[in-house]
Amino acid sequence: MRRTTALCVAAAALMVAGCALTGDPRVSTAGMPGQLEPVHAAAFTHDTALFRVSSNGCTSKADVQPFITHTGDSAVITLRRVDEDRCSDVRSDGVQLQWSFEELGLEPGAEVSVNNPYMMPQDSAANGAS
Repeated sequence: MRRTTALCVAAAALMVAGCALTGDPRVSTAGMPGQLEPVHAAAFTHDTALFRVSSNGCTSKADVQPFITHTGDSAVITLRRVDEDRCSDVRSDGVQLQWSFEELGLEPGAEVSVNNPYMMPQDSAANGAS
């Protein structure tokens, strides 16, 4: 219960902070395959990277590829969608994808940040506009 609450708080904080981000990614994405994937939320805990991304009902971990750019003592993760989700069962809250730091080639406890733009869920954005 405590871990789930911490993840939700971290994801919400990142989502709110990320809403103000605009412009180009922090690191260059030139030469990376696929499209830069906007994220609904991201959190890093217990050497695991968790992301919530949009889905039309068929998005899986294989459809989104993480790229790591090392910048000094930290790493920047860029998610790229390499396979389009052509399903028609849109999930307004997206789907959660996760990678261990080991899968990403990162040391345990590594300092990481996200290079992707953050996006508000469509229903929240509409409610805020009222």
